[in-house]
Amino acid sequence: MSNNLKGVLWALLATALFTLTSALAKIATTEYHVLQILFFRQCFVFASALPVLIKTFPHGFKTRHPLPHALRLTGAFIALSTGIWAVALLPLTTATTLAFAKVFFVAILASLFLGETTTRTRVTGIVLGFVGVLIVIRPGFDGFASLYTLIPLAGALGAAIAVVCVRKLSQTESTATLLGYQAVFVGLMAGVPMFWLWKTPDLFGLLLLTAMALIATLGQWVGIKALRLGEASVVGSVEYISLIYAALLGLVLFSELPDTFTLIGAAVIIFSALYMMQKEHRRKAALKPT
Repeated sequence: MSNNLKGVLWALLATALFTLTSALAKIATTEYHVLQILFFRQCFVFASALPVLIKTFPHGFKTRHPLPHALRLTGAFIALSTGIWAVALLPLTTATTLAFAKVFFVAILASLFLGETTTRTRVTGIVLGFVGVLIVIRPGFDGFASLYTLIPLAGALGAAIAVVCVRKLSQTESTATLLGYQAVFVGLMAGVPMFWLWKTPDLFGLLLLTAMALIATLGQWVGIKALRLGEASVVGSVEYISLIYAALLGLVLFSELPDTFTLIGAAVIIFSALYMMQKEHRRKAALKPT
């Protein structure tokens, strides 16, 4: 079995775990605040990262680039919190579909702030992706299909900001530093409001929040393993399988059926993203010396 195939299999598992986390979060939001759910999740992420943080302390927290770290943490916080908020208010499939807009926001921001080449392929992919998003949210004279559709788009933009900052920071910062800042400070951002928002969970709530946090943490480590084994372009394309997972979980757990506009928009978004990834892969392969 090739490393790429192993990476794809691990990525399929990671995607399933993340989608299941979203489904559990949708259940949890009926009783608990979005930030309490995020705080609970971050506590487990912090615990899983603790051995690395202890090993690298205090050097792991030294940085000469505080502003990019602040932007990255803000983006990550927005992405994580709105991701939970979105599934509370929207069908799971719709929230998952609109989160794919991250791909196009990353392409735009990378061009503006990282100096990455704006090729015809990228422009075509961004335009097609934007069309797909418009199909899902259906803006018109009567307003959006739902103003709630703006929530996952805000999360996609926050995730894109975090990704672009990580690309920049990874050139000078260690993995331990990147891991440490997110594990600690996103948890603090969600933790401070707990003085006002905390609701002590009952046994079922505790089991639900714990399961969600454990599954999310496991998903992160499985996703890292997938990227270590397979090429990023190959592994990244598996992310779109989450739409199938979301549709199945939405149907089984919440009796949700995605409407026609969501399915058409999802198809356009996935096609445009895969088109962009394939063309970029071919372009880079052509530039490599033989």
